[in-house]
Amino acid sequence: MLKVGVPDAVDPDLLRLLPEGISLELIPLQPERTVEVEFWITPPWTHQSEQQFPFLHGLRVAQATVAGVDGLLKLIPPDVVLCDARGVHTISTAEWTVAAILASTKYFPLFDDLRHTGVWARRKEAQERYYSLHPPVKRPYPHVLCEELHGQRVLIVGYGAIGRAIEERLQPFGVQFVRIARTVRDGVFGVEELPDLLPSADVVILIVPFTRETTHMIGERELALMKQGALLVNAARGPVVQTDALLAALHQGRIRAAIDVTDPEPLPDAHPLWSAPNLLITPHVAGSTPMFMVRAMEFAASQIGRYLRREPLENVVSGEY
Repeated sequence: MLKVGVPDAVDPDLLRLLPEGISLELIPLQPERTVEVEFWITPPWTHQSEQQFPFLHGLRVAQATVAGVDGLLKLIPPDVVLCDARGVHTISTAEWTVAAILASTKYFPLFDDLRHTGVWARRKEAQERYYSLHPPVKRPYPHVLCEELHGQRVLIVGYGAIGRAIEERLQPFGVQFVRIARTVRDGVFGVEELPDLLPSADVVILIVPFTRETTHMIGERELALMKQGALLVNAARGPVVQTDALLAALHQGRIRAAIDVTDPEPLPDAHPLWSAPNLLITPHVAGSTPMFMVRAMEFAASQIGRYLRREPLENVVSGEY
């Protein structure tokens, strides 16, 4: 009988999603004894996987519960098949991205600050924010207090499943799309075209995996190429953007940004990013919805079924992620 290891913190109701014909081993997040498991459903966080892994014997398959497995790659040996959970975060990350873009263009962080101070007259700060990002030849009448997304040129860097989901959700807003991916195909540019496409983009969305190639994909050179006042949205991994270069561009008023991921992460108390201007920041929360583990366990269940039927597993990670 196939022995399947699952973190004991998983909701028991979700365990019912797993197929019959397996022997389930509930593994404490901090084990004290060795456990025989052939198929391991990993915890969502790398540090918890690092605590469990040394206690696992007989392991042949490690099924991640998250899409990004850069941390697990350093942990799982080559003789163990590692599968990511690509698709689990597609809806939640796409929704966060759209929300971040709208919140930034409508100046919601500024107006929320206004609400806490209770000073209506502070709304005029929005016009100064707009003019600093988009220096006008002459100031329009009446004043601009927020922006429209309609008609904007959106560059999606990493046109995979999540990139497509973001596009689907932004389409009703009447934006123009430009797409970049590792593989060139009809309607999708290659990564090497990034420098040529940045200057014309109003919104740049990063949704690439974290690899050696994508580390510091956006640095001082790329930020300098971006249009004055453009919005950079990082829903990928923190190190995809060079932090010092981002801070400099934000303080210079060159661009604005919305990020759910940082480098370093967790972001230390009093780090300069916390107080940077023109920045909307959330502490890596985009995928943490009530449906996260539901989708993760549903996918793990389907993978166990394939394994039992001796069918090829999906989302097998080979080489660098």
